[in-house]
Amino acid sequence: MKKLLAVLMLSFCSVMSFAQIEGKWKTIDDETKQAKSIVEIFKKSDGKYYGKVSQLLIKPANPNCVGCKDDRKGKPILGMEIIRGLEKDGAEFTDGTITDPKTGKTYKCTITRIGDKLNVRGYMGVSILGRTQVWQKVN
Repeated sequence: MKKLLAVLMLSFCSVMSFAQIEGKWKTIDDETKQAKSIVEIFKKSDGKYYGKVSQLLIKPANPNCVGCKDDRKGKPILGMEIIRGLEKDGAEFTDGTITDPKTGKTYKCTITRIGDKLNVRGYMGVSILGRTQVWQKVN
């Protein structure tokens, strides 16, 4: 009976964590297909999700966000909050933004978790006008 209860509890915990995006994720460069950085996603007291660059795996040409137009302008990429204001909506996380520190451009963002991967979609206007990156869970 104890074994059955333990299996049920572990199954429940794994299902509950399946839709969660909190933790560290490895980003992949679209052009080189190499691991580029580690982004840590966390939940703030406002109930929304945010993500910051916690490690750079490839040294950027410029370590600061020169193209950023907001409070991140000229700030170091390392430690920069690139995901802001995501809200959980069922299995998706929506209504937030993501900033590309290489260009400084900010896009609307939707994230969906599939196993140990995140589908991170940045877009302007409507979701069809965007692109999706796949981030990998860091253990």
